[in-house]
Formats: sequence, structure tokens, C-alpha cells
Amino acid sequence: MREDIRAALVRAGVDVDGALERFMNNEGLLERFLKKFPADPNYGALKEALARGDADAAFRAAHTLKGVAANLSMATLQQRVSEQVERLRAGDLEGAARLMPGIDESYGQIAEALKGWD
Repeated sequence: MREDIRAALVRAGVDVDGALERFMNNEGLLERFLKKFPADPNYGALKEALARGDADAAFRAAHTLKGVAANLSMATLQQRVSEQVERLRAGDLEGAARLMPGIDESYGQIAEALKGWD
């Protein structure tokens, strides 16, 4: 992995070493999965569901995004989305929506770091 991309991912809250462990130190495999991350539809689906006030769809999208972030060791994003999942599970749609700025920030930092491979 290029050092500039690795450093940007670390700054974005990604545990690159943990991700490499999860991928059995196969850097190429990890890179392939990281490159696919921006195409994952769950972030967009989450934003749309919250805008519509659809708590069930928001929960499904947030829960799936949390899993994707966990599998890729995106620690900061995972923690923020995990909190949102719990709010949605409790039926607190407004509270979940208030967490979006932090999620947007984390997602944006990761997406920006991944642009280095373009």
C-alpha cells in the first residue's frame, strides 16, 4: 500500500494494521476491498432514509454500513455508525439524524483518502 494512502487512511480513523490482520496480511486483497468501499450503497441509502423519515430503512442501511466499516477496520466510522444504530434501534430517529454530521465527516475523510488510488 502506498504510504501516502496508508497515512491518509490512518488520519481518517482506519486501523490499517488491524485491517491487514483481518485480511491475513494480504495487502492486495485489502486494497481491492477498500477500493470497492465508495461504491457501497449503504451510506447513500442511510442519508435518503433519514431524509424521508424512514426509520426501518435507516436502521437497515446503518446496520449494514456499520458491518462494512467494522470488516474494513474503519474504527471511527464504525463507532459513529454504531451509536446511530443504537439510536435507531431505540426508535430515536431524530437522535440518529443528529449524528449524521460526524458520520459524514468520517465517511468523507475515508473517501478522500481512497481517491489517491484513482
